[in-house]
Amino acid sequence: MQDINSSTERHIRELLLEAMGRAVSEGDLPAEPIPDFNIEVPGDRSHGDYASNVAMVSAKAFHKSPRQIAEAIIKNLSEQTGVIDRAEVAGPGFINFFVGDAWYDSAVDEVISAGDDYGKSSYGKGTRVLVEFVSANPTGPMHIGNARGGALGDGIAAVMETAGYEVSREFYVNDAGNQINKFGASLSVRYLQACGRDVEMPEDCYLGDDITQHAKAFREINGDRFADVPEEERRDALVRYALPLNIAGLERDLLKYRIKYDSWFKESSLHSNGDVERIIAKLKETGKTYEQDGALWFKATDFGCEKDFVLVRSNGVPTYIVPDIAYHYNKLAVRKFDIAVDVLGADHHGYVPRLKAAIEALGLDPERICAVLMQMVRLVRDGKEYKLSKRSGKAISLVTLLDEIDIDAARMFFNLREPATHFEFDLDLALEQSAQNPVYYVQYAHARICSILRNLAGEGTDTDALIKLPGKYTDEAEKELIRLIAAYPSEIITAARTYNPARMTKYAMELAACFHKFYNSCRVKCSDSDVMAARVKLCVAAKQTLHNCLTMLKITAPESM
Repeated sequence: MQDINSSTERHIRELLLEAMGRAVSEGDLPAEPIPDFNIEVPGDRSHGDYASNVAMVSAKAFHKSPRQIAEAIIKNLSEQTGVIDRAEVAGPGFINFFVGDAWYDSAVDEVISAGDDYGKSSYGKGTRVLVEFVSANPTGPMHIGNARGGALGDGIAAVMETAGYEVSREFYVNDAGNQINKFGASLSVRYLQACGRDVEMPEDCYLGDDITQHAKAFREINGDRFADVPEEERRDALVRYALPLNIAGLERDLLKYRIKYDSWFKESSLHSNGDVERIIAKLKETGKTYEQDGALWFKATDFGCEKDFVLVRSNGVPTYIVPDIAYHYNKLAVRKFDIAVDVLGADHHGYVPRLKAAIEALGLDPERICAVLMQMVRLVRDGKEYKLSKRSGKAISLVTLLDEIDIDAARMFFNLREPATHFEFDLDLALEQSAQNPVYYVQYAHARICSILRNLAGEGTDTDALIKLPGKYTDEAEKELIRLIAAYPSEIITAARTYNPARMTKYAMELAACFHKFYNSCRVKCSDSDVMAARVKLCVAAKQTLHNCLTMLKITAPESM
């Protein structure tokens, strides 16, 4: 779908090329190749609705000052009506374009015509993307960091889907390695305690109440018959019982959070099917490994890393990064995703270069791995940090959070800031029904528009007929709102390209504020039927855009509040 900003930019590009061709024919410009140039929306719209740097970038090729080139282009521009009203030279040689009245009505009509599809584009050209996020250890409930990762990862997937990428969501289940050994050891002690044995829980085990509950439930089913079997057998039985329950719990909790994965990939499968061994063999074949002190090392420094790292320890056990290398090789080489987006904690800063180095050694483009590093969340209540210790077994979980605050608030609050910024989650603000609460403010704007349209219909106004009429917009508040609505598709593309769904929550807040400003300045129900029809159309377009934005982010767009 071609949005009005893109079509206008394309139209301006055609006008500029035609004008420069004319200027060459008239002798105003030399016959030289035209360098690439940009057309963009200026930050300050008083300087124009669109601007081009064509004269600036052509100065060297044309051996003229940018100002001279710009004036030659303006002189040879065809006379404009409708889409472009006028063009001006600004500063050292920028060319600014001002749209005509017809542009505003076309922008509103585009939204109404597209409906729920407004904002969708083919920018991504069907590029296959795997977004892997949350991937919490299945040894206990998800914590607040996972809550942010869930909203962020699902938001990235949503904006990329809307921008025309073919997206799959995946949860990587860490069901192998040290954390599972620790899980089994913790369950074993709690089970023996449930059987009346005098054993103490080591400090390096999991102390959460969920471990105790699993052990008690296992004993209710099996009695004491695993109390005297070898430790390894007891641990294996307990893990086989508890781990699937935990994974099912993760899936259930994430569905409550409105996150549904396309696939759940188990780390254990990489070990059982031989992928881990095969990836070690492949890395050896690259000539980028060496042995030292009985361990197998990877020459990461050959790929720009600060130091080499161990692949296989001297005891023959692969390090944690080897299954991760095998997993990403599976994503890119086996399942043939074009891009692998990983949402990771900020503590993975040093991990990413090592992973990319190994992937490059295996003959794949490391830039196909896009790591989004996410900072920590600080919970605040009554102006003070609300922090509970996971070690004590009293960590606030995702489910606990969602029991306290609305899911809409959680989805929006966790995407209010760019991933790389620290975030302070104000629990009191999330519950507040006021303009200070971002989600309430945006939802209220949508409900307010619905109320306006509902009241007009209740008074006998045929709003469906009004939106089919041409609209003329002269008030600056109307134009400002239309320009912001028209920017929605390009905002989605930028959010997708930068893996930053926070851009869309900020857009929704800005659109809500812009609508409130319009409504306070421009009376919708008025005696001038033409003005009323135009403003009804604008209300419908604003409502549709807000609805599409919120729905994309899986936030409710209420019709009344």
